[in-house]
Amino acid sequence: MQVTETLNEGLKRGYAITVTAAELNAKVDEKLKEAQPTVEMKGFRKGKVPMALLRKQFGQRLMGEAMQETIDGALTSHLEGSGDRPAAQPEMKMTNEDWKEGDDVNVEVSYEKLPDVPETDFSAIKLEKMVVKADDAAVQEALDNLAASPQAVSFEPKKTQAKKDDQVVIDFVGKVDGEPFEGGSAEDYPLVLGSNSFIPGFEDGLLKVKAGEEKDVEVTFPEDYQAAHLAGKTAVFTCTIKEVRAPKTPEMDDELAKKFGAEDLEALKAQIRERLEAEYSGAARAVAKRGLLDALDEAVSFDLPESLVTAEANQIAHQLWHEENPDVQGHDHPQVETTDEHKTLAARRVKLGLLLADIGQKAEVKVTDQEMTQAIMNQARQYPGQEREFFEFVQQNAQFRQQMQAPMFEDKVVDLIFAKADVTEKEVSKEDLQTAVEKLEEE
Repeated sequence: MQVTETLNEGLKRGYAITVTAAELNAKVDEKLKEAQPTVEMKGFRKGKVPMALLRKQFGQRLMGEAMQETIDGALTSHLEGSGDRPAAQPEMKMTNEDWKEGDDVNVEVSYEKLPDVPETDFSAIKLEKMVVKADDAAVQEALDNLAASPQAVSFEPKKTQAKKDDQVVIDFVGKVDGEPFEGGSAEDYPLVLGSNSFIPGFEDGLLKVKAGEEKDVEVTFPEDYQAAHLAGKTAVFTCTIKEVRAPKTPEMDDELAKKFGAEDLEALKAQIRERLEAEYSGAARAVAKRGLLDALDEAVSFDLPESLVTAEANQIAHQLWHEENPDVQGHDHPQVETTDEHKTLAARRVKLGLLLADIGQKAEVKVTDQEMTQAIMNQARQYPGQEREFFEFVQQNAQFRQQMQAPMFEDKVVDLIFAKADVTEKEVSKEDLQTAVEKLEEE
């Protein structure tokens, strides 16, 4: 076998591989000898079929296998010897398409190799990390929101007209074409106006009613209503207003704090302060991470595989196009052209992705099975009642598991760099942090 370099330009590599006819025949004979003891053929005892007959019967099929294995083996041997890591699957093309048995096989192989990533002095990276303390005003705002939540608010009878956020207690009967329908009636039903818990238009129809009144409310079921026999139809609900109640926001005290799982008001305040500061810390980390990535992008430079940058730019352009055209769900749309801006962003993403992967690999950063399981459990909670189906989906979908694992790996590498970088903490206001976060979202 002969391997000749045909291209060595930047990260691009090309090779011509020649596999001689003698090598192929030897490989076919090897395969036939391996199979001979198990082959049965009419007129011969098991394992006693002559090689010439075996070659006639199976030689053509085995020749194809021998070609593939020999070429794959040559490429693998080359990559092991050179240390090259292809950025994508190498392209392989047989150049003598008129090949016939007895000829040598000529193959062209080309790929872009992953670059050698230079070492980075993390201690030379200077970063500023925002620190926000949850002040009394923020804690009080959270307490006020809890006191005004449906879990805490009570209602007391009123004699005036019902308005938004009031609760009306009603009996109702719904009819379509003059006939009652299943599920369209109830008694003593407490409905908060403005909660959007009923069909669009129903709650608006009960504004300004008073206790003791009867009112017909006409609504039209949405076209995509879950009960297909009612979808798009007009219904009339005859409502008897038994009571109108005004919301009453309670005073936050020890008793109300217990409703939210705390021992007393002070314990609830401590929980809120801890939660707020955890939220602030998460936001501050996101801002600091962007600063770190910007610093790495500026400090480190190396050649990038064009194929990866092009693929990333295409993906960015395609994603942005769909964001600008949300009504188009499929991919049967005109080709999306990439711009210089897309390519610049793609180059940054590819460089940082390769850099973080290299740092993590050298530091032997791993996402443990336990961490992966916990992440899957956390995501499964977003699908109540379907947790088992979600677990099965994850188990059967390696690509989805990789999509979950990648950001976890990245965060571990980022934390590793934070620990070695020169990080200065700076206490700022909640508003300053919010401004920094909004700036991130705009970029």
